[in-house]
Amino acid sequence: MAKREWISKKNCSITPGQLIKAYLALCSVSFLVAAYFLFHGTWVILVFALLEMTAVGAAFVYVGRHAGDKECVLLSADGLVVELVEADQVRQFRMDPRRTRIAVPALRHRLIALEANGDRIEVGRFLTDKKRQQFAQELTRELMDYRSVAV
Repeated sequence: MAKREWISKKNCSITPGQLIKAYLALCSVSFLVAAYFLFHGTWVILVFALLEMTAVGAAFVYVGRHAGDKECVLLSADGLVVELVEADQVRQFRMDPRRTRIAVPALRHRLIALEANGDRIEVGRFLTDKKRQQFAQELTRELMDYRSVAV
């Protein structure tokens, strides 16, 4: 049986180096404005600049940690393997392709559920609705082929 793999991941348009440069530029501008007002006696602007840059820094750290998030679905002779990568956490699930059922969501913006032996894994986080439907159809077709070959 041929191996089939589907990988979906976030579309990151900025590298970690560019993110750091953007943060430093924001800090520079914000603290220059705060220094101007501090020089003229309005010290409270500096407090707000510190709060603002802390919030922006926290948001950038969050974006940076999740830039490598992805989902990998692998169908091979060994079975169906689903790997979910979120921040620093990697979770891997093995399922029996002969018993796996695909639950395609009736509502838009819902994830595809893979169910087998009481386990349920949702995939398709990084796909558009159209791509999610296409992926579900491809996986269903591949599982049918797997079942026909395995019999």
